Amino acid sequence: MQAKHGFANVKRRKKVHTATALTTLSKVLKTESTDPAFDAGNVAVVTGAALGIGRASALRFARLGMRIAIADLSSDDLKSVHEEITEIVGQDNVLTQVCDVSDVTAMENFRDNICKKFGTPSILFNNAVTRVGRGMWADIEDWKRAVDVNLWGVINGVRCFVPAMIEKGSPSRVINAGSKQGITNPPGHPVYNLCKAAVRNLTEGLAYDLRSTPNCQTTAHLLIPGWTTTGKQQHKQGAWMPDQVIDEMLSRVGSGDFYIVCPDGEVSREMDAKRILWSAQDVTENRPALSRWHPDWSEKFRKFELK
Repeated sequence: MQAKHGFANVKRRKKVHTATALTTLSKVLKTESTDPAFDAGNVAVVTGAALGIGRASALRFARLGMRIAIADLSSDDLKSVHEEITEIVGQDNVLTQVCDVSDVTAMENFRDNICKKFGTPSILFNNAVTRVGRGMWADIEDWKRAVDVNLWGVINGVRCFVPAMIEKGSPSRVINAGSKQGITNPPGHPVYNLCKAAVRNLTEGLAYDLRSTPNCQTTAHLLIPGWTTTGKQQHKQGAWMPDQVIDEMLSRVGSGDFYIVCPDGEVSREMDAKRILWSAQDVTENRPALSRWHPDWSEKFRKFELK
């Protein structure tokens, strides 16, 4: 049963309660991170946590011994990940809330509940997404919904949580989920692409603002997954699993990388670099828009990619 500000307590044995126990848990599970922002006992916030990369990240953060706050739309999947996290860290160390990230009031309520239960987070993963609105002439309400969730959801997350993270003055990380589609802009889903391009711009601007703030220990990072099996899709050979994305994310955030471009089983890092470079050169070389998919240029792109 859903509680007023999340889920009713699951009646399970309380396995973990103290910061010391959480630290011990991370050592037992061999999931320690070298980045102090991910230290056991710290607080991680994940939106869009019911499935896919969001779910995998919440479970991984729990195995690091972190206290977990997750949000998504109401579903059995959200309930089940809540129960899985509770099994790892105990019910005292998880907060689950039904929340539409596009609703700033709901996000403020989510933030307030987290601060009341745990304090200020050290990890904010803005991951919630919708893929409605495919096609240039899709229903305008679907386009509006896509922008509300995919862009305003990230803006709401940043504005609700980051000021307190800065003020806390301890190592903390903001990770926004971008997309290669927001960089290379392939045809087919323009509203998704424009949202992810805007998330890239927002996160770049946030990174600049944070590093320009005296004594700020909060940093921003843009996660750019490759082909990943998410949601309830059937896994296909070549796609990464969500846990592989989280492996890459943790390693690269720990190294201080801003752009976390993930390869997959079909696209190498070198191929990604060439595709991103070709896209940028459409502007510098005055080529047709999206020349990679233009009949007069597609063969030239293919040769460029194979160099």
